[in-house]
Amino acid sequence: MGRRTVAVVGGGCAGVLATRELLRCTDHRVVMIEPDEPGGGLAYGQARPWHLLNSRAGAMGADKDGFIGFARCGPDEFRPRQEYGAYLREVFATAAREGGDRLDLVKARATGVSDHGVALAGGGVIRADEIVVATGNPAAAQPVAVRDHPDYIADPWRPGVLDAIPSDVPVLLVGAGLTAVDVALTLTEDRHRDAPITAVSRRGQLPLTHTSVAAPPLELSGRAGLDGGAALPERVALRDVVRLVRASAARAGDWRAVVDGLRPHLDELWAAFTPDEQDAFLRHLARPWECHRHRMAPSIGARVGELLAEGRLEVRAGGIRSIEAPRAGGLLVELDAGVQWFGAVVNCAGPGRLPAAAGEFVAGLLRSGRARVGPHGLGLDIDAGGRLVGADGRTGNMWLIGPLRRGARWETTAVPEIRDQAAAVTIPIR
Repeated sequence: MGRRTVAVVGGGCAGVLATRELLRCTDHRVVMIEPDEPGGGLAYGQARPWHLLNSRAGAMGADKDGFIGFARCGPDEFRPRQEYGAYLREVFATAAREGGDRLDLVKARATGVSDHGVALAGGGVIRADEIVVATGNPAAAQPVAVRDHPDYIADPWRPGVLDAIPSDVPVLLVGAGLTAVDVALTLTEDRHRDAPITAVSRRGQLPLTHTSVAAPPLELSGRAGLDGGAALPERVALRDVVRLVRASAARAGDWRAVVDGLRPHLDELWAAFTPDEQDAFLRHLARPWECHRHRMAPSIGARVGELLAEGRLEVRAGGIRSIEAPRAGGLLVELDAGVQWFGAVVNCAGPGRLPAAAGEFVAGLLRSGRARVGPHGLGLDIDAGGRLVGADGRTGNMWLIGPLRRGARWETTAVPEIRDQAAAVTIPIR
């Protein structure tokens, strides 16, 4: 069929892994379109030294043992995210050397897709026969009404914004997930902060913590159940899975082994749920599941425990009823417990829903009808092979990997799953 051109839009983890696989497994020309240096991305580009991966090093390689060899560490260690960013840059550099003239890096922002290829900001088009969309998460949800106030930080990863918060003002974190943990660590790293930090979320639940050494996962074998438990019925209902997980965790003694054993089967289970069951999971169980599934490294969990015990960090359940901007500065926030003044409010919410949270490139795909919003607005719609589904229900020459598969799939944000997606995409492109 001859050499074709494959454009990879995005240079974060998903884009680097996709580029590597395309160069290794096909003989096509690959063009990565990324305005910044490949291998950064939101998770690693702005990380500080005290920000650790929330997965063990042994799971993070582009191939088996790749990262632990680079970091010269054990498979159970939790390494700095900055170090993982350096690893991804090395993976890309190695792929570039081995790919030779088959790889081009275009440092530009992709804005959409036309019949001729990928459109770039400022004009120009990268002609491509196939396009891999690897643009990462949707933009963060913005739950606060006063978004243009100087004391409201919509994006905590914007360089310098956290350093500018005075150490003597109370800070409100909107959200209590891993981003909130990262922000709390940054604000308290120098130990000079006197004022408290409050994190508020609907359930008031922080991520749970990994053990120092991983327990072997309890495997789910077909319909046989977990750890010898009762078999799942052929039509897997949400209530059956919840009942099975609770019973298996009670028997195992460590729920982490059950959660980790369930992970390879999550996409199958998600697809088996009815739309109503998926919606019920999102409303009632998604946050508890995320707390158990995406855990803190042990040292991070210990540090957060210290902050809680010292009263420097407080986590509250509930929402923000209103927010006002007094003339004197800061923000008056009405929480469930009453009105409180904060010198800064930091948005730590998770990804927003599409189409509102679509970035420029994805918004362009939606406007042109080349993609459509997937189930529950969590991502874009795809077929069984990972091709983007257009507004007319048809698929074309565009593939999706990474977090924007969420909704059509469930387990699609971590490195092992993205690595598998990148490898699978190369098969039909060959």
